[in-house]
Amino acid sequence: MPRLKQDALRLLDDLKKVKHKLLSELSKVIVGQADILNLLFSSLLSSGHSLLIGVPGLAKTLMISSLAQVLDLSFNRIQFTPDLMPSDITGSDIIEESGKQKKFRFIPGPVFSNIVLADEINRTPPKTQAALLQSMQEKQVTVSGKTYNLSPPFLVLATQNPIEQEGTYPLPEAQLDRFMYSITIPYPTHEDETRIIASSINAYDDLKLKKVMTKNSILKYQQLIKDFPIADSIIEASVRLIRETRPETSSKKLVKDYIAWGAGPRAGSYLILAAKSYAALKGKKAVDLEDIRDIALPVLQHRLLTNYEAEADGVTPIMVINDLLDSLKI
Repeated sequence: MPRLKQDALRLLDDLKKVKHKLLSELSKVIVGQADILNLLFSSLLSSGHSLLIGVPGLAKTLMISSLAQVLDLSFNRIQFTPDLMPSDITGSDIIEESGKQKKFRFIPGPVFSNIVLADEINRTPPKTQAALLQSMQEKQVTVSGKTYNLSPPFLVLATQNPIEQEGTYPLPEAQLDRFMYSITIPYPTHEDETRIIASSINAYDDLKLKKVMTKNSILKYQQLIKDFPIADSIIEASVRLIRETRPETSSKKLVKDYIAWGAGPRAGSYLILAAKSYAALKGKKAVDLEDIRDIALPVLQHRLLTNYEAEADGVTPIMVINDLLDSLKI
């Protein structure tokens, strides 16, 4: 297994300091939720998009907009509504007159930004949701037959209210699969909720968070994550876990009985990339099985589709994943 070079080791040490600064700055407006913030930072380092799911009032939007404040990156927020059109996201061509000539000029939409907040993404119909598909996968947008590149780094951070609430549209599986993480936001602890309510009289509108990372440093850290060492045995364990989520290739009765569709190959790539970023954020010099276990749930839970028997018996994807992790000794 290759080892990190001296320059990479120095960059790894710098990353630990930057992480501390970032979490310290975000703590000025976000109470608790350290695990969620770690996942968002990991998402940025891995160039992977994240979907935050939770009931209204859990500071999902505030979390993402605050993260954007501490990064020296361009940022746009798209409020998803039932009447939002695909061109409202990607941009459109307009006709300009110059003398007797008329020509089309492309006006970029809000997706042309380093960080895009897709707020309440499940409140708009699938046709508009799909406008993000190409940009999330290929970092490009095609309008009227012309393709435009998005500037790196490019990150979509979406928020979503639970599907069972009224006025929502479930995200298609193809789009869910393009999110590296599906992050469920829990209710705050008693202590954190007390702090939130006690400080609610303070307005955050005028609070300016300090920027702790530049675009160039982010791109360097992203390259560090790509080059981060990982042993063949860890890759093999990850592949084994992914294949065990599929009824066709699984040896587990729980999967065969309750899973309709398992995780695809993209899940394996994201699992490795996420484990690398998580290991780096812990200050490790290589990935181990603990890192795979730490990020397995947010990487896999939205990629497992349960059947009717699972719904009847109260079996969830999280239960299946935890069972697989235990049985495979990950």
